[in-house]
Amino acid sequence: MTAASSVLPAALAPTAPALHAAPDLAAAGGAAAGLGGVAEWAVQVMETIGAPGAGLLVALENLFPPLPSEVILPLAGFTASQGNFSLAGAIFWTTLGAVLGATALYWIGAALGRRRLRVIVDRMPLVDLHDLDRTEAWFERHGRAAVFFGRMIPIFRSLISIPAGVERMSFLAFVLLSTAGSLIWNTVFVLAGFYLGENWHLAEQYAGVFSRIVLVTVAVLVAWWVVKRVLRNRRGLSDAARRERGEP
Repeated sequence: MTAASSVLPAALAPTAPALHAAPDLAAAGGAAAGLGGVAEWAVQVMETIGAPGAGLLVALENLFPPLPSEVILPLAGFTASQGNFSLAGAIFWTTLGAVLGATALYWIGAALGRRRLRVIVDRMPLVDLHDLDRTEAWFERHGRAAVFFGRMIPIFRSLISIPAGVERMSFLAFVLLSTAGSLIWNTVFVLAGFYLGENWHLAEQYAGVFSRIVLVTVAVLVAWWVVKRVLRNRRGLSDAARRERGEP
């Protein structure tokens, strides 16, 4: 029994450090460890390409909104905190990617042009050219502010670039305002991901609440506009029918 008891601890001794080392090995698996879906893919791109990969993802997010910046930007900060690239590099490349994506949409709007847009609007139900005229007049007065603040509002981040192109807003002014707005938005989320570390998803959760508020607000406004327009059209038809019958 004495010999067995002396051999048994010696045999078990090497396994204890191995058990304690398991978390370290998991942490060494890269920032993508434990993630899934879009988040895992985004981190893999950033780990493979570096900070330019973060910029590429943000540029794609402008063109394909299902890639949410509220996920990509905190992940860029988190990946920077793992030492894959610098914090300054993450902010620079994500802002450059945002501006490039916005510029692509600007030129799509410019290629569409006011004439083609008016033809499209004229064929749309519930919308008439008077609505477009009012929208163009509003954009002429508030377009610069819309581009700047629009870069910090989900949904509108991408959409605002198209009317800027349609209206042929000064390209230099568009780039400067897009850069300023994107720099503020990106810096906030990249810093959040950098300092939150593995809790980067907290930034995404709060941004998700903000996005849902924006979505609900837009949905309510659209529903209100549609109802108002349908009622207006029905009143117009009723008035026209009364006039045809000679009624006052």
